[in-house]
Amino acid sequence: MIGIIDYDAGNIKSVEKALDYLGEDTVVSRDPEQLLGADKVILPGVGSFGQSMENLERYGLIPVIHEIVEKKTPFLGICLGLQLLFESSEESPGVDGLGILKGKIVKIPPKEGLKIPHMGWNSLHLQNNGRLFRGIPEQTYVYFVHSYYLQAEEPEIVKAVTDYSTCIHASVEKDNVFACQFHPEKSSRYGLKILENFARIGKEDA
Repeated sequence: MIGIIDYDAGNIKSVEKALDYLGEDTVVSRDPEQLLGADKVILPGVGSFGQSMENLERYGLIPVIHEIVEKKTPFLGICLGLQLLFESSEESPGVDGLGILKGKIVKIPPKEGLKIPHMGWNSLHLQNNGRLFRGIPEQTYVYFVHSYYLQAEEPEIVKAVTDYSTCIHASVEKDNVFACQFHPEKSSRYGLKILENFARIGKEDA
């Protein structure tokens, strides 16, 4: 069972539909017992950093997320879900992130000819043998929608980057924690393959 954290953020339904398409059992929930009992957990999200941290706090989900990660349950953040895993964001000064991973979220710098928010398909450069990218070709195109991007503090956790005005850390992996700035659920067959790879974590590695 894959738990999808419900904290009033956008994009939860499309993640659920993609996993259903792959034949995975899912539950969309903010109930601590359901989430702690799940085999894997996903934190999706579209919205603002500050509002989302406020929602997580209001629903009592911050300690639940930390407990899920500490018990080594495979955990995947998508888009805003990636950003919330880190320490802070320029979008919401003074608001602490979950702090599960080290790094900060900063505004994509303006560049002539490029629109912000960054919306569309960009190719990935894969590095550091990310488990989400097993069977995914180098320079695979995936779908992004964001105005802020990750600067991870630990270069070894960065498993994919893309170039849009600057070098964007597009996916990270550390122990049982995985995250993608792009939307695998909207990234065609290779996006579904990335979700399938996440669903298989632990089954192959057990």
